[in-house]
Amino acid sequence: MALCKEIMGLSVTERESLTLPSMRRQQRGLLTLVPLKRRARVFRAAISEDLMKAVSPTPLGKGAAEPAASSANLKVRVVVTVRQKNKEDLKETLVKYWDALTDKIGLNVVLQLVSTELDPKTKAPKKSKEAALDDWSQKLNAKTERVQYIAELTVNSNFGIPGAVLILNKHQKEFFLEAMVVEGFPGGAVNFPCNSWVQSKKDHRAKRIFFSNKAYLPTETPVGLRALREQELKNLRGDGTGVRKLSDRIYDYDVYNDLGNPDRGIDFVRPTLGGSEIPYPRRCRTGREPSETDINAECRVEKPTPLYVPRDEQFEESKMDTFSTGRLKAVLHNLLPNLKASLSAKNKDFNCFTDIDNLFKEGLLLKVGLQDELLKKLPLPRVVQESSHGLLKFTIPKIISKDKFAWLRDDEFARQAIAGINPVSIERLTVFPPQSKLDPEIYGPLDSALKEEHILGYLDGMSVQQAIDENKLFVLDHHDAYFPFINKINALDGHKTYATRTIFYLTQQNTLKPIAIELTSPPGAPSSRSKRVVTPPVDSTTNWIWQLAKAHVSSNDAGVHQLVNHWLKTHAAMEPFILAAHRQMSTMHPIYKLLDPHMRYTLEINAIARQNLINADGVIENCFTPGRYAMEISAAAYKSFWRFDQEGLPRDLIRRGMAVPDDSQPHGLRLVLEDYPYAADGLLLWSAIEKWVQTYVDYYYKDADMVCNDRELQAWYSESVNVGHADLRHADWWPKLESPDDLASILTQIIWLSSAQHAALNFAQYPYGGFIPNRPPMMRRLIPEEGDPEYINFLADPQRYFLSALSSLLQATKYMAVVDNLSTHSPDEEYLGERQQPSVWSADPEMVKAFYEFSSEVKRIEKEIERRNNDPNLKNRCGAGVLPYELLAPSSEAGVTCRGVPNSISI
Repeated sequence: MALCKEIMGLSVTERESLTLPSMRRQQRGLLTLVPLKRRARVFRAAISEDLMKAVSPTPLGKGAAEPAASSANLKVRVVVTVRQKNKEDLKETLVKYWDALTDKIGLNVVLQLVSTELDPKTKAPKKSKEAALDDWSQKLNAKTERVQYIAELTVNSNFGIPGAVLILNKHQKEFFLEAMVVEGFPGGAVNFPCNSWVQSKKDHRAKRIFFSNKAYLPTETPVGLRALREQELKNLRGDGTGVRKLSDRIYDYDVYNDLGNPDRGIDFVRPTLGGSEIPYPRRCRTGREPSETDINAECRVEKPTPLYVPRDEQFEESKMDTFSTGRLKAVLHNLLPNLKASLSAKNKDFNCFTDIDNLFKEGLLLKVGLQDELLKKLPLPRVVQESSHGLLKFTIPKIISKDKFAWLRDDEFARQAIAGINPVSIERLTVFPPQSKLDPEIYGPLDSALKEEHILGYLDGMSVQQAIDENKLFVLDHHDAYFPFINKINALDGHKTYATRTIFYLTQQNTLKPIAIELTSPPGAPSSRSKRVVTPPVDSTTNWIWQLAKAHVSSNDAGVHQLVNHWLKTHAAMEPFILAAHRQMSTMHPIYKLLDPHMRYTLEINAIARQNLINADGVIENCFTPGRYAMEISAAAYKSFWRFDQEGLPRDLIRRGMAVPDDSQPHGLRLVLEDYPYAADGLLLWSAIEKWVQTYVDYYYKDADMVCNDRELQAWYSESVNVGHADLRHADWWPKLESPDDLASILTQIIWLSSAQHAALNFAQYPYGGFIPNRPPMMRRLIPEEGDPEYINFLADPQRYFLSALSSLLQATKYMAVVDNLSTHSPDEEYLGERQQPSVWSADPEMVKAFYEFSSEVKRIEKEIERRNNDPNLKNRCGAGVLPYELLAPSSEAGVTCRGVPNSISI
């Protein structure tokens, strides 16, 4: 009956082709479905690059068959590379076999070529007849990652050059189309890098459009492709209505109104981010219905049900496998502490540092004291039970791999401010004491408690002003980010914090040392003093006070790093540019081709973050000091501090006073702090990206008029600003897009933020943060003062008090498991200087050559970074127990490596 329904759904022409004898043959063929597997051959899985080389243009007379001059037709073929899944569930397997069966009776994959030229008679684009892919059913059981199919067509000799291929998938199942190559035209093979899912006709009735690798500005689009170019963009934009299906390919905008879950109660209500009240970048629209209790809040979709992102933005199989394994580890790491909590009331805190060490030595299984038989009773898959010891044991973070006690040292605390997980917050101190930019009419007196006498003894005989003039003083200032939220945070159960400032002094060894920490609370806060300055210790008591003060600084820094520098400035701020690129620039557009590898997976990882990390009661709220106010801190930073024009590396360094313009220097900048690993290595990559982008832009845009008259380009940038960043669209600092130099500058910044900047801020999360005392994300106690009830307990057992101020066992293991996942490179990662199908992503050989030159420069930079890491004069990256700075070393193996620069924000 189902087969009859499928046949009745065919066109009249298709039904007429199914004669009774052929139907009988197909019915008899059903009996041979099982033997088919026995006869199946193993087909070579040609990697796209090999395929492209195999079908590269061959000059006529050197092996290519030249069509006879009198012939009116050309026989051509399309070689289609389909990437198969490595794992299929039962339903997918059954559908695959059904598709193989129905493929024989006309329910197949059909291709049609579209010429770059118009038919002079019809004034419509020239199109070939439709042709089906051959051998789909015969290659059913091909045991390869990639399978090639052939479609043969006959076209008129005056057909011209194929510029597009239309595909209709009449199967039940989607398939991943990696590439196509059209062979047989006199000009040589035409390549179509696709890398897209082709949906079944039952889900999306329209034919899919794929363009060749030839780049065209809108005004240069061949007449035969103009209508298709507009139609494809219209399809991607959608109409802004309806609930999106997971198979859709529609890109649209929405505010962050899905982080809370008001249907669960008042504790799960969160404000909408985006709009005049709380400005924020826009995210990808899903179109879900509003919640039952708040019409302005989108209803939640909880894991494991995925959030919508356009189909091509979803993780590919190897990436999803890596990410899912990490999530499984997180579940198990959190499950067992909960079990222990139910067995023992003493689980809340780490009692001693040995408890933390045992997470790496023994694993949670032994730490919690569970026996194997108890573990087997848990509702876990068998494979998890068999590998439970490996899954439940944390790897040793790099920070304690060379020197177990490095985190205790002041010099290491300071080194991490310029070579650790968050090297982008430190600033050169230009005014002492530091000054707040907050409004005193709202927040009251904001004068700093820091005095010259606090730091004068650490300046090697210099005055404070002399130290400032000689660029010897630096500050890590998180006062303004936290101060407006201190009372709210401290009112939460188990969340305690200050607004911190830390002063560093540059020693004669060109290393930093902390010399004062200011801890501030609003007047009337539940502490003895609202402002307090802590200086380096002179005895055992002040030593523990100093360690607690550094822990609060690290917690402040962890919050600013995660919520502002990492999430806001890379993930969230880049999403509007990606949405606009898909909506406004054709895949034929040269700028789309340039940006394509730098947009991969970002929408998916951001959707996962909205579902699991930054949502109400998510990982960030549970594991970081700001708690439920975390995203409000992020939004406040967007409103007050974020400026797109200052996010590129050179301008950011100048803004923070960490560099000054100097034309005599290789990058036009002189670093104030010479041994600043993030900045020194970053400038190498910035310059390489800048040169590559400028070369690329200059090739396609010869003058300012070409930039101004490119309607797709202008629509992309305008929509990114006016819709994607609508709340800040009237700011006067947005860069203009009026010349090739403007365009190159904007693109360099976007590529930098999506690749190197994100890598520098992401892949050290577990290597540095996996050891909780080094970088506590959560603080649960303030620093006791004489006269406080807790001060006696602090004096009696300062170590226990210190550990009780940090994350609990459950909070720590949850955080460790998550950042372990977020620090992991997947096997399919593409790193800076790499891209899919590097020889054929563009049909312009000059740009392919320029890309290979860029790739060679990236490899040279990697060797230079390796050299620097072995230079004993660079003490912030080389020395006994000192970790090398490899976060901007471009390449990496899969896993947690603390190095590697992916092309995109992919995790």
